[in-house]
Amino acid sequence: MPSESNGRPRALSRIASGTYFYLAASLYAAVALPWSVLAIAGLVSRPQSLALPLGHAHEMLLGYALAVVAGNQLGALSPMRLRLILAAWLLARVAYVASTGAIAAAFDIVFICALGMHAAPRLFRAAKKLRNQALPAILTALCVGAIAFDVAAFVAGVATEHAIVVAIVLVLAALMLFMGGRIIAPAAAGQFYRQGSTLEARVQPRIEAAIIVAIALAVVAAPIAQLMPVMRLACAVTGALAFVRLLRWRLWACKKRPDLWCLGAGYAWLAAGLLALAVAAPSSLRTAALHLVTVGALGTLTFNVMATMMLTRARLDCAGDHRLGWGTVLIGLATAGRVAAALVPAHAVDLLVVAAACWSAAFLLSTWILIDAQRVYARRPRSEFLPGVGRDG
Repeated sequence: MPSESNGRPRALSRIASGTYFYLAASLYAAVALPWSVLAIAGLVSRPQSLALPLGHAHEMLLGYALAVVAGNQLGALSPMRLRLILAAWLLARVAYVASTGAIAAAFDIVFICALGMHAAPRLFRAAKKLRNQALPAILTALCVGAIAFDVAAFVAGVATEHAIVVAIVLVLAALMLFMGGRIIAPAAAGQFYRQGSTLEARVQPRIEAAIIVAIALAVVAAPIAQLMPVMRLACAVTGALAFVRLLRWRLWACKKRPDLWCLGAGYAWLAAGLLALAVAAPSSLRTAALHLVTVGALGTLTFNVMATMMLTRARLDCAGDHRLGWGTVLIGLATAGRVAAALVPAHAVDLLVVAAACWSAAFLLSTWILIDAQRVYARRPRSEFLPGVGRDG
């Protein structure tokens, strides 16, 4: 039996962090990131902090992406701890938009340290197999890279900041590659089982091990200009292996499972982005390749993971929710517009507007899904949950 304090079970005093961080990330993605794109295009003048490519990258990676990671990895927290960590993230965003860089960096670092110190040790202890220790290692590298990004804004040049951005994007790619095997493969295997067949290729440990080694090499090489050929070769190997892994999951054979097809689309964007990084020298081509990973892969996978986790928690049918498909299409259009804007400068402004509108629409849709799922979940009677597990746990 769970221990009690003041007559209330301890399990009931813990709150699922995903509920709050997912909603915060979704709203921030729907408003701040498209506004930043419009500022870069010169269509709005403020805030100045979001009108620069590095400012946009900062809020895409440290603002949006880390909020999703926090929602996914922090688990159930005490109300006070959750409020403090969420407040640090929120204050960092407000300070950054207000162009108070030092204050924003301070709150960012507090949030990042809280995320890393809470999640990484627990994940290291839980990992029984060596390859499963990749997750906490990736999370630790992500936190270190995020702190380095904040510090570099004050003590390093633009070139160093760009190199750190590429490294963080590659660490996020590593996280998506790893989590893809833990989310997509079991779901596909379950669907094949229900269809009366078997999916032989699930985690694919040899391919996964090769992917982890290759992407780790790419991350280490990314900040060092002399190792650019190594980074590009490692990205090529990783992208090719990711495509092989995706094809072996045979998602097209999963009948009436558009939710799995949407996750597969995100994984395909990731593989394509890594291959593009392999062939793109630092130029507009590199910018286009990075957006295949950040807008295409990160946008699609986080949109679908947030939605499916909340819908599943509320015991709603993910496969029957057409909003997942519409959101995936909108993010695909945003990706195409963002990539085209980098490749066709003459029409960049129009393409950026289209990309921003599609991205914003997708994450307004995400917000709708999350609120819907939480509303249904909150109405479930307590008797539907396991004994000793709170509604917010």
